[in-house]
Amino acid sequence: GWLNSLLTQSTPPDKIIVIDDGSTDRTGEVAAAHDVTVLRPPRNLGSKAKAQNYALPHCDTDLILAVDADTVLAPDYIERIKPTFADPEVGVAAGNVQTRFTRTPWERGRSTEYLFGFHWHRPIQQLANSPMVCSGCCSVFRRTALTAFGGFPERTIVEDMDFTWSQQLEGRKAVYVSDAMAWAADPETLTYLRRQVWRWMAGFMQNVRLHLPRLLTRKPMLATWVILALLEILMAPLWWAAPVLLTFTAHEPVARSLAWWAGGELFLTVPALVYAARRRRLPIGRVLRNLPYVYLNKTVNLYYAWKALVVELIMVPLRLSNGLLIYEKGR
Repeated sequence: GWLNSLLTQSTPPDKIIVIDDGSTDRTGEVAAAHDVTVLRPPRNLGSKAKAQNYALPHCDTDLILAVDADTVLAPDYIERIKPTFADPEVGVAAGNVQTRFTRTPWERGRSTEYLFGFHWHRPIQQLANSPMVCSGCCSVFRRTALTAFGGFPERTIVEDMDFTWSQQLEGRKAVYVSDAMAWAADPETLTYLRRQVWRWMAGFMQNVRLHLPRLLTRKPMLATWVILALLEILMAPLWWAAPVLLTFTAHEPVARSLAWWAGGELFLTVPALVYAARRRRLPIGRVLRNLPYVYLNKTVNLYYAWKALVVELIMVPLRLSNGLLIYEKGR
């Protein structure tokens, strides 16, 4: 599992710290059997950032790799990502995250999202020196930059995006390393997917509220990605309704309207997925068979994106809501 993937790295870590934050299984006992440091807070701390900050004073290495307990690293993950920090301006870096399992419709949809995002969006953002997020499940931090910032940010519900944006606002670099591979276990059921997506979307909008004004002047390229993401959320209902609009306003036959819409979708997604499949040496047929499932995930994403937009960008500023404050894992 995740601990073995750390113990078998081609560039071994100097030390491994496991935070047993109120687990009800044998997590701490199993970890201790592998001769690693196990920290047990007196009670569950309530969020990933708080748990990581509990361990931060015990970290004395130049770099800190934060790994989720449901994430497995490739054997050369540290070896591939460590050279990035030869540049003293780099404050945080993370690799390419893919799904560990594709058993349920939700996992199969997420696998398509990850293949597309990590082989299309992330490389473009990296070329522009403005990644949107260094994934918290496998990010590497320069310890001096992290401690100078005050540790992992607890003010938003998604500490990885908060820190990624904050570092770039401070003039440091965030880096995406495409060949450093990690595999995360994603939500298996709709219940857990909803929890995770709500946290992600609410956290994104919290960061928009907190950072966007400064991004516009200090990191305009990153602000561009953020604004494009907001526009995509706003325009998505119109795109999904396009076949109906074509049928009733342009008097196109239903079949032709659906064909135009489906053709546009395939044109925008299939080339990137084929490229990703070849990069990851995955069977192209299997990758394309998972494509229909992504629309299940997109429906959930869109619902919670709009909910987060209303709650975090409208209701919170008007003091009609406190926003999302409770951290819930998606698994």
